[in-house]
Amino acid sequence: MRAEPAVQRRLLDLAGVDTELTRLNHRRTSLPEHAQLTAAEAAVRAAKDAVVEAETNAGDLDRDIRRIERDVEGVRTRTARDNQLLAGTGIGAKQATELQHELETLARRQSVLEDEQLEIMEQREALEGHLGHARATLEAAEKEIAAILERRDEALLDIGTAEAGRRRAREEVVATLPEELLAAYERRRAQQGTGAALLLARRCQACRLDLDRTAISALKAAPPDEIVHCEECGVILVRTPESGL
Repeated sequence: MRAEPAVQRRLLDLAGVDTELTRLNHRRTSLPEHAQLTAAEAAVRAAKDAVVEAETNAGDLDRDIRRIERDVEGVRTRTARDNQLLAGTGIGAKQATELQHELETLARRQSVLEDEQLEIMEQREALEGHLGHARATLEAAEKEIAAILERRDEALLDIGTAEAGRRRAREEVVATLPEELLAAYERRRAQQGTGAALLLARRCQACRLDLDRTAISALKAAPPDEIVHCEECGVILVRTPESGL
C-alpha cells in the first residue's frame, strides 16, 4: 500500500484525536464521583435503616405508654369506685374490709404502673434524640448525593462537549484519507489500540521501543510513499525528517 508522505502524516493527526477520545472515555468511566456516589448511596441506605429502626422502636414505646395509661386509668376508676362504696351507707364490715384490701392492692398496682410508665417515657425521650440524629444524618446523606450528582453531571457535560469537538475533528481528518489507508489504520487500532505512530529518533512512539538495525535498514530502503509498520507492535509508522533514518 502506498500514500504520499503528507497523507501519511495526517494519520498522526487522526491518532492524536483518537488518543484524546480514548482519554475522554477513560475520564468518563473513572470519574471520582462514581465511587463517591456508590459510597453516598450506601450511606443513605444505612441512614434510612437507622431511621426506620428508631421510628419502629419509638412506635413500640408509644404503644406501651398508651397501654400503661389505659391500665392506670382503669386502676384509678376502680379506686374511685371502691372509695365511693366505702363512703356510702349500708355496707357491711366484711365488704368494707374487702374493699380496703382491694384499695391497697390497687394502690400498689398503680405505683408499679406509674414507675413502669416513667421508665418507658425516659426511654422514649432518649430515643427521640436518637431519632432526630438519625433523621439529620439521612438528610445530610441525601444532600451529599445531590451534590455528587451535580458535580458528576457537570463533569459528564464537559466531557461530552469535548468529545463532540474531537469527533468533528476526526471526521474532518477522515475525510482527507484514502479509504484503503483508513481501513488499514482502523484495523491496527482495533488490534493494538493505536493505528499509527511517529517514528522518532528510530523509536516507535506507540510501543516506545527502539528499532533494530535490520528494521532501520528496511525502513531506509522503503520508498517514502510506502506504508510501513513497526516490527514490534505492528502500528503504521509515519516517517518524518526526525525519524533518524
